[in-house]
Amino acid sequence: MTGLAASAPIREVTAPLAADAFDALRAEVRPVVMRGLVAHWPAVAAARMSDRAIVDYLCRETALRPVGAIAASASEQGRFFYTHDLTRLNFVRASGRLEFFLNDLLSAAAMPDAPAMAVQSEDIAGLLPAFADANRLPLLPHVAPRIWIGNRIRVAPHYDAKENVACCVAGRRRFTLFPPEQIANLYPGPFELTPAGTPVSMVDPAAPDLARYPRFAEAAQHASTATLEPGDAIYIPYGWWHGVESLDPVSILVNYWWAPGQPEGIGSPYDALLHALLAFKHLPPDQRAVWRGMLEHYVFEQNGDPAAHLPDHAKGIIGPPSPARFAQMRELIRQALG
Repeated sequence: MTGLAASAPIREVTAPLAADAFDALRAEVRPVVMRGLVAHWPAVAAARMSDRAIVDYLCRETALRPVGAIAASASEQGRFFYTHDLTRLNFVRASGRLEFFLNDLLSAAAMPDAPAMAVQSEDIAGLLPAFADANRLPLLPHVAPRIWIGNRIRVAPHYDAKENVACCVAGRRRFTLFPPEQIANLYPGPFELTPAGTPVSMVDPAAPDLARYPRFAEAAQHASTATLEPGDAIYIPYGWWHGVESLDPVSILVNYWWAPGQPEGIGSPYDALLHALLAFKHLPPDQRAVWRGMLEHYVFEQNGDPAAHLPDHAKGIIGPPSPARFAQMRELIRQALG
């Protein structure tokens, strides 16, 4: 980060990693690099041979469906982001056969000014089932893996409302992480138009404009970084901001997203945030203060269980969670919205 102190290294452990050890790491709610976690994967072995070898490995089976791809001109220097006026994204989307994309990726590797190109977040089991069977992560047997393929690209810091294990298969990837409480210092962008599904940081960590985004200097004090080699993995806790830079002309990552502990039928926290913006953001300050107290009492339970004084039959929607109760809440919301 130009002009700023170097980021702290992310804590590292070395594989193999037992399930109870992994659970203990997750309980710390801190990122951790797991060196060699998937070094045994056949895909990693192919990637270590050559770019052509990993492409041939992926093409051994015919992809079951087309894939979506994005591309940006060489002038964007690999950064998938916005145009300067924030009226649109700086890349285009297309779809096609995976083997065509992979051959284009190899061709681009020989270009001095290659366009940025990527296939992102494709469900592996529905695309390359043989790959999914041969390259498994025993720590997360019930989580569906997704694959990310591209060249030297940069993804702006963003967050996921999920836990994440990201496994480096081919090429090196540099991760820069920030804890969730640094949101204000990361200057999130628009909700309506975003490269990553949720708002991304408007700051370029590689060249931060501190005149425009001065609080980023504080975020940088809390940043941590790691560079993954093929076979390495990183655990990213729920809600942590992360920017990702692919450092090589052929880069492949497999990731696992999951959100444990959420009751069946629960609503989307992100959707609730959008509704909260609609309902609370533009109230007069005194009214917002009232509703902040309501949320702290009913939602975040700062005063304990808000239904503790009620008999079970009268607790209603503030009672214990269940699919039936969540369905009742949704019906109340539908009625409220007309």
